[in-house]
Amino acid sequence: MSEHRARHDESLTALGRGAAYEDGELFDVVVVGGGPAGATAAHELACAGRKVLLLDRAWRTKPCGGAVPPQLLRDFSIPQSLLVARVNTARVISPTAKKVDIPVGDGFVGMVDRDVFDEWLRHRAAVAGAERRTGAFTHFSRDHDGTAVISYTEGRSRSGAERTVRARYVIGADGALSPVAKQCIPGSHKAKHVFAYHEVVKSPTRDSEVFGHDRVDVYYNAPLSPDFYAWVFPHGPTTSIGTGTFQKGFGLKEAVAKLRIDTGMDTLETIRREGAPIPIKPLPRWDNGRDVVVAGDAAGVVAPASGEGIFYAMTGGRLAADAVEAALQSGKASALKQARSRFMRLHGPVFFVLDVMQSFWYSTDNRRERFVAICRDRDVQQLTFDGYMRKQLVVAKPFSHVRIFFKNLAHLAGLAPA
Repeated sequence: MSEHRARHDESLTALGRGAAYEDGELFDVVVVGGGPAGATAAHELACAGRKVLLLDRAWRTKPCGGAVPPQLLRDFSIPQSLLVARVNTARVISPTAKKVDIPVGDGFVGMVDRDVFDEWLRHRAAVAGAERRTGAFTHFSRDHDGTAVISYTEGRSRSGAERTVRARYVIGADGALSPVAKQCIPGSHKAKHVFAYHEVVKSPTRDSEVFGHDRVDVYYNAPLSPDFYAWVFPHGPTTSIGTGTFQKGFGLKEAVAKLRIDTGMDTLETIRREGAPIPIKPLPRWDNGRDVVVAGDAAGVVAPASGEGIFYAMTGGRLAADAVEAALQSGKASALKQARSRFMRLHGPVFFVLDVMQSFWYSTDNRRERFVAICRDRDVQQLTFDGYMRKQLVVAKPFSHVRIFFKNLAHLAGLAPA
């Protein structure tokens, strides 16, 4: 009994030093990345009773507007207490500074702070039974019987001790330049990215022509972004001011500095600065045909034109978890393909339309001017926000689509005023 007690005390001492596990421990699923996609996948699988490891690196940063539609709150049981602001108007500004205010209607666009929001999702996954560890994925390999082996550096530093765990299945939710996808998913090099940068500042104390606590401002202007857009997004006590582009070498920091000067926000206190690539096109393949599937930014599921990603990341995380659960139950790796096929069936048409829209309307300032003019149309506004709220292409009254079609033709032909 005393020998057993001594071994127990020694184990507790080891736990206090952080040696709470043995290298090579086997999990049903290892989820690499603790953003919205990874945390959602870990939560779903833990709720299904699976042994899940959620591995997340502590130094992750990403510029994000933080917009979430009410549909996300409903689909994923997210409390409204996590919202730091509610937006009821989107203002689009043309290259010649013409403004169009688009009302949200009966709903709202919620805004979240990603550090708080993501941590809440990770904590929920842990409460459901997922084990959390802090560390950075380094490489993927296999042991003697073919089981996946995940190697990672332990702790909050890239120079931490290297550890390994084994996994029956792996979900890579480790961001736009996903090392998991790079090592495991054929065709991942085909990812298409926007380079984004934002500065989080202390919000102005009062509303004005250039800022609204319940309004997002979107700038279509080549000096601020040659092929995407720049933004001012309110987050309650803080505000995100940023821009994005496909063009390598474009001065993102200089563009944000210009936007801050133009809006008089250059005097506001800067809290932090962040930059990162953001994917704008789903990868052609999300699984390795055996035991790895990707989700979120790693799968490329950020909406073209709008750059919206949180809803699609969480949806992709849930679908990846469903696919892995199906594979665990059936023993068939082919079940992993369900993640992409189901996502594209649900959201592929929206992504296609937004991609075409961005490719055409964002290409020149003349077209951007006309795009903003189109946004004045009530039919366009109604269809836009109906689609945003429901997360699908809306089948509206046929005459609305006909009117929009001919209005687009008029703008394309230069017959409508810009």
